[in-house]
Amino acid sequence: MFGFLRRKKPELRKDEAGPQPVEAQPVAPTPEPAAPVSAPPAQVTPAPALAPAAPVARPGWLANLRRGLSRTRGNLFTLFAGETIEAELYENLEAALLMSDAGVETSAHLIGALRARVRSERLTSGDQAREALRTLLAELLRPMEAPVDIDRAQPLVMMIAGVNGAGKTTSIGKLARHLQREGKSILLAAGDTFRAAAREQLAEWGARNQVAVIAQEGGDAAAVAFDAVHAGRARGSGIVMIDTAGRLPTQKHLMEELRKIRRVIAKAMPDAPHETILVLDGNTGQNMLAQVRAFDEVAPLTGLIVTKLDGTAKGGALAALAYTRRDRPIPVYFVGVGEGIEDLQAFSADEFASALLG
Repeated sequence: MFGFLRRKKPELRKDEAGPQPVEAQPVAPTPEPAAPVSAPPAQVTPAPALAPAAPVARPGWLANLRRGLSRTRGNLFTLFAGETIEAELYENLEAALLMSDAGVETSAHLIGALRARVRSERLTSGDQAREALRTLLAELLRPMEAPVDIDRAQPLVMMIAGVNGAGKTTSIGKLARHLQREGKSILLAAGDTFRAAAREQLAEWGARNQVAVIAQEGGDAAAVAFDAVHAGRARGSGIVMIDTAGRLPTQKHLMEELRKIRRVIAKAMPDAPHETILVLDGNTGQNMLAQVRAFDEVAPLTGLIVTKLDGTAKGGALAALAYTRRDRPIPVYFVGVGEGIEDLQAFSADEFASALLG
C-alpha cells in the first residue's frame, strides 16, 4: 500500500474474492448535449485486470529526488562545510535560500529559527547547523504531508486542474495506475475540450491502464464531467478522475469554466468533487504561490501534485508555499521526478528535507 493513500478496512461480501476486473472502453465521440443531462451508461466490455506490479523500492526513488533537487542542494550543502559556525554562514545561507526560490519571508523565518536553535542547543559545527536546518525545514513542510482518503465516497470524484504544460494529464495517468494497485476501478473523463490533443492523450493513458474514458468531440467540459460522474455511479466505479483544460490564472473565461464544472459535478453528486487537485510544475518556483492562490479562489483546493522535480527545480519554493499557507496548509499529495509510472510518489517532509540538505 502506498503511503499517500488512506484506506478503511474493507468489508467483503461472501461472493467477493478480491478487486473486480478493471473495465475498458474505447473512446468514441458522443453528441454534445444542449445542457448537462444524465444518459444511460454505455455498454462496457470487461477487460482483464492488470497484472500486479512489483513493489517500488523507495530508496531508488529517493535517489531520483536527490538528483532532481541537486541544484538547490549544491548551493546549500557547501555552506556547512566549515568545522565551526561562523557569522557569515547566515548571510550566505540567506543568499542560497533566496536563489532556491524560498522567498524573503521564508528565508528570514528559517534563518531566525536556526539562529535560535544554535544558541539554545549550543551547536558549534557546520554539520550540526546543517542537521538543525534540515529538521527545521521538515517541521515547516510537515503540515503539507497528508494522505488521500480513497474510501470516503463511491465513486470518489477527483477534479484535476493546472496551467498548460504542468504535466496534468500525465499525472492523471500515473495516478490511475497507482490507484488500480489499491483495487480501485477507475473512470477517466476527458474534460479538457479546449486543447485539441488532450482527448487523445488521455485516451492513450486509458488504453495503457485498461480503464474507460468518457469523452466528447469538442463540446462542453461541464457536460463531460456531468456524464462521467453519472456513469461512475451507475457502473460502481471506485474513482472518477476528471481532466480539465490547462489554463493560466489570467484566462478568465477558462477560470470561470472551473466554477461551472464544480457546480455541474455537484448536481450529478451532491458532495462532489471530493478532491480538487492542482498540478504544479516544480520548475516555476515562486510562481507556484500565485497559481495556488488563483486556483484556490475559483475552485477551493484539497491537494497538490508537484511535477518535474527532475529538471532545474528550485526546491525552496515548496518551503515558501508551506510558510505562506501555514494558516491553511494545502497537502502535497504527490511529487514527480521523471516520466515513468513509478516517478510519481507520496510527498514526505523528511525525505524532501533530506534530499535538499542530507
